[in-house]
Amino acid sequence: MDLAHKVIVVTGGGNGIGREVVLELLGRGARVAAVDIREESLAETAGIARAGDRLVNFAVDITDRTATEALPEKVTAAHGSVDGLINVAGIIQPFVKLNDLDYDVIARVLDVNLYGTIHMVKAFLPHLLERPVAHIANVSSMGGFLPVPGQTVYGASKAAVKLLTEGLYAELLDTNIGVSVVFPGAVATEITSHSGVEIPAMGSVDQNKIRTTTPEDAARIILDGIVNDDFQIFVGRDARTMNLLNRVAPRRSTHLIYKQMKDLLSG
Repeated sequence: MDLAHKVIVVTGGGNGIGREVVLELLGRGARVAAVDIREESLAETAGIARAGDRLVNFAVDITDRTATEALPEKVTAAHGSVDGLINVAGIIQPFVKLNDLDYDVIARVLDVNLYGTIHMVKAFLPHLLERPVAHIANVSSMGGFLPVPGQTVYGASKAAVKLLTEGLYAELLDTNIGVSVVFPGAVATEITSHSGVEIPAMGSVDQNKIRTTTPEDAARIILDGIVNDDFQIFVGRDARTMNLLNRVAPRRSTHLIYKQMKDLLSG
């Protein structure tokens, strides 16, 4: 889908990958509705973009179904239509094993990552079906196909987003809507702080050896994938490599990730 002059809704638009997706969309000539729970973060994005009325912000908690159901009418009032939805918003869990994870934390991760995505898709899908061409892209994670110790519930939520998106793709094959599922690897964002999570002492893990993709490059890769109508979009060499390894040797890939991550865990 050509993004120029299209109206695209982006969740998580106040920071990280979501912010860079907003900026990249504007650079490609799109009009954007940025959604984030933090109004001040959206204001920062708008200040960077300086895009005038091509960018409209909506401070909304995507876990609130009533609030998300009201969004399509507001976006249409501001931009006249809506042509695409990119669900970037997500949080991680504390770096602890499932046995030590509180139920309220589990519920929050599932609410934001899975139900937030479902709320947005359900709200906007009827409107997207009315457009000549439209697209939905949902951000899963490398952790959605590869088990990461200390992020088991996060991974489960992102695996659910993966299957949700793939099922949606199958359901919409004979329609005007393209669907993509996005798998970022390690991206240099502040997702830990925005998730209210502290990173434990890294121990023997050398952070300098962990290659990360910049949020700017991540945004470019995501939007290039949407333009090309890609079914799966892998962000970063690590995501592409681990996808292949996990398909060929899932036990080996699991042991490899455990070896890299075990120092983050206690007990």
